[in-house]
Amino acid sequence: MGGPRSLFIPDLPKSRGGRRRLRGLRLVHTHLQSEALSQDDLMDLVFLRLDCVAAVRVDPHGGATNLEVAHVLPALDGDHGWEILPLLPCHDPDLDFQELVKSLEDELEKNRSAVPSEKQQDRAILVGVTGADREAATRSMEELVELARAGGITAVDTIIQRQREPNPKYLIGKGKLSEIVLRALQCGVDLLIFDQELNPSQVKSITDTTELRVIDRTQLILDIFAQRAQSREGKIQVEMAQLKYLLPRLGVKDDALSRLTGGIGTRGPGETTLEINRRRTKDRIAQLDQELRMVRKSRGQRRSRRIRRDMPVVSIVGYTNAGKSTLLNTLTRSAVFVENKLFATLDPTSRRLRFPRDFEVIVTDTVGFIRDLPEDLLDAFAATLEEMDDADLLLHVVDIGNPQFEEQMEAVEAILERLGLHLKPTILVFNKVDRMDPEFVRHQVSRFGGVAISALSPQTLEPLIEEMQNVVEAMMETRADPALENLSGVEEEPGMVG
Repeated sequence: MGGPRSLFIPDLPKSRGGRRRLRGLRLVHTHLQSEALSQDDLMDLVFLRLDCVAAVRVDPHGGATNLEVAHVLPALDGDHGWEILPLLPCHDPDLDFQELVKSLEDELEKNRSAVPSEKQQDRAILVGVTGADREAATRSMEELVELARAGGITAVDTIIQRQREPNPKYLIGKGKLSEIVLRALQCGVDLLIFDQELNPSQVKSITDTTELRVIDRTQLILDIFAQRAQSREGKIQVEMAQLKYLLPRLGVKDDALSRLTGGIGTRGPGETTLEINRRRTKDRIAQLDQELRMVRKSRGQRRSRRIRRDMPVVSIVGYTNAGKSTLLNTLTRSAVFVENKLFATLDPTSRRLRFPRDFEVIVTDTVGFIRDLPEDLLDAFAATLEEMDDADLLLHVVDIGNPQFEEQMEAVEAILERLGLHLKPTILVFNKVDRMDPEFVRHQVSRFGGVAISALSPQTLEPLIEEMQNVVEAMMETRADPALENLSGVEEEPGMVG
């Protein structure tokens, strides 16, 4: 298996009982210079989940002297997740190893049971690799925890590594990766979720090295969308986004793609099968694109009927879980599904609202935005987001109770600009003010402008309704007077309201 300085470990059989147990193998090898167990030995112990690694120390005459043994620990102990036992005489090692391994696995199982999780839920370790400051990294990780919860995944632990230059092979450092593998073994975890987008080669390298399933933030968002999509249109959009994400990753290890369901081709035994799967995937994307064109056409017909009735449209936009659906329900006395989770709303919902001044508008709830929204997802949801194209007014809802509300505002504004909607008339709505100090709310309203409300309290909506009436009435007056449209013959910019 090797020479005096190194050894080669071939592909090993799967561990007993999957990834949650030790492998059932011991690595015993010689150290010809009587040297201690090396860092490479200990890394093999961790990454291969061996029952133990043992080195037979040899004297200058070739005689075996002592045996040095190391095994993993069922819980982290200081800086290491392993224990190196005192030297044992080779001729008579006083160690009942079967009993030791049994006690280790019993303790590991006890530790796993101590981590609560819902039945049938995946358990995951969340990993962040960043060059930003620790506070920003922590905020980003908190959002990833909420995303995992929305996807029905229990976040067992979070690990953040700050580094100037990400590791091109693993994204994360090899030492930190060994810590993650140990924690996964100790907590009974078989899924890693990275806060950064991984390229196909990184997914393959991490999966091969850790034997854990690996997904990134983008794939997690796609998974949530796949769970939440209800309408035919939403399902088409999600499948298209998944396929576009999957296409460059078809050659990586199957386990890495196991969160993407739907039987969209897996790695075959040869290049031919892989190419067939890629071709089928491209054909399916083309078919879905055609179906989405039909959806857009149908939506266009409905919008044209709405325009003929001269019904103004108000779209509620904002960061996910800011309270958009709750606001729609309170404004229009509806019962749209509401849940305190990210992306609770996926399919757009429209309701009529009659103002006190006796005119009606259509109010539309839209899918929530999130920072670093995947480009493919934004493209695939273009049909849904077209609802905002025809909006006469945007209500930008902000959860003022969120410590990162300013960053969330910036993320939403950046996405609106990408969609060409940033020039539309917009009312900034600070929601959930009932949870905040009134003086803080007054300061933010004065600083950014806008209206303060609690979407759960109808009596707080009067200033917002008054502002909406004023803006919509001014638009209707402008529409009614053609002389006010395109002043001086100047054409409107796309997305602007006349």
